Amino acid sequence: LFLLGFVFHQLFVTTWFAQQNNAALEDQALAYFATAEVQEVAYAEPGAPDLVDPDDNQSGSTGGGEPAEAPTLLVESPPPTGQPFAIIRIPTIERLAAGWTVVEGVSRADLKNGAGHMPTTPLPGQPGNSVISGHRTTYGAPFHELDQLVPGDTIEVTTALGVHTYEVQETIIVRPTEIWVTNDRPGAWLTLTTCHPKFSSRERLVVFASLIDGPNAGVIVG
Repeated sequence: LFLLGFVFHQLFVTTWFAQQNNAALEDQALAYFATAEVQEVAYAEPGAPDLVDPDDNQSGSTGGGEPAEAPTLLVESPPPTGQPFAIIRIPTIERLAAGWTVVEGVSRADLKNGAGHMPTTPLPGQPGNSVISGHRTTYGAPFHELDQLVPGDTIEVTTALGVHTYEVQETIIVRPTEIWVTNDRPGAWLTLTTCHPKFSSRERLVVFASLIDGPNAGVIVG
């Protein structure tokens, strides 16, 4: 009876409380959008040639035209750990069609409150590989149907900068020790991770999606 009660609590009670709590977390995220510091910073694509410094009179440029101006990115200040700072929406997954809050951090405490962004990776909408993890069977199970995603499906992540739209490219299953999936990569990517199979943490289900639209897409993607 104790074991049955524990399983019922983990699968259903924690999910009910998480779903009730998500509305409050979304309100906190919306409030955070209004207070987050946003800046424009110069962006140079990795491997691109250095641009001419317009203030350098000794540059020796012979092009005869105006020096090229560096493209700029919108960048927001990193949120504190535990802060609800984004909303993820996946139209093809019913429980995520209306959105689910993303908090900063992937500790056990953080993931009880929503999906969690790995702090060592870029924020959504920035160059590199932004990683978001979430439970699959407990605490709201935001990524319960993540295995239903197929290439071409879209994922939207709203932050203080606006809506960043990603397109699913690939879904793979890896061992928990294969942390290479969180490594940085060229362009702008969103990587979603959750346990696999359902009701087990033996493996990890990983979804890779590339940025196709949003405030910075024109600069990063070209």
